[in-house]
Amino acid sequence: MIKMIATDIDGTIFEWGKGFSPAVMDCMARLKKAGVKVVLVTGRMHRSALHAADELNLGTPVISYQGALIKDCDNKTLFQKTLPIDYAKNLIKWARENNVHINLYLDDNLFVEEDNEIIKFYTDGKHIPYTVCNFDDLEIKDVNKILAIDLKDADRVTGWVNELKKVYPDLYIVKSTPYFCEICSGEAKKSLGVQHLCNMWGFKKEEILTIGDQNNDIDLVQAGGIGVSMGNGTPELKACADYITDTVENDGFVKAVEKFVLIND
Repeated sequence: MIKMIATDIDGTIFEWGKGFSPAVMDCMARLKKAGVKVVLVTGRMHRSALHAADELNLGTPVISYQGALIKDCDNKTLFQKTLPIDYAKNLIKWARENNVHINLYLDDNLFVEEDNEIIKFYTDGKHIPYTVCNFDDLEIKDVNKILAIDLKDADRVTGWVNELKKVYPDLYIVKSTPYFCEICSGEAKKSLGVQHLCNMWGFKKEEILTIGDQNNDIDLVQAGGIGVSMGNGTPELKACADYITDTVENDGFVKAVEKFVLIND
């Protein structure tokens, strides 16, 4: 019996530019009525993920920043791992030297050095305020995540991931979309966040359904007793999933839930 669903947001239950479909909203209400906990597990910053959790009326902790931060409904921090200060400063220097746009997340606040089309696209519809400033004017500490973005060249982003993994083998560096390179603490993984809540609630792996769509969801999908890839998932994610559902446009999340969880409701 599935007692908890751990789900990614973007590309899984949230369609970019459209938000949560009526079918997803209804499914969440049905799950809550059935007593199944739904936990959001995302690379998003906490305040953006919290807005999504509130919109869905989940009433459960939120796992954000690829698992680097977990907060409960009362805003109590249950788990947090930040980037080492020296690493964060070196990554800022790398971005400047290579003309890379980065989002810098300090204590759940978003900072950028240029107010450009990249940050406008990233924040559109996500309820994310941001501050434009020179990073040299900030105290670089409590860095939740650094996100490097190139909206036009996915191969360039792949190159960043490969390069930075060699330089920082103890960090968690992953492509979360074709155009996003996420850089977090090495102790930050979606699967570790799920395990933390399983331990807190006394749930077994076989009582968990996990679902996502990108390579940063691979360890998430593998953490569940039933691991589901969206139909729009990457080939790498589909290869390690137990089941491949429909796409986000066709409410694949809802179809997976009805197959494995809300079978007779």
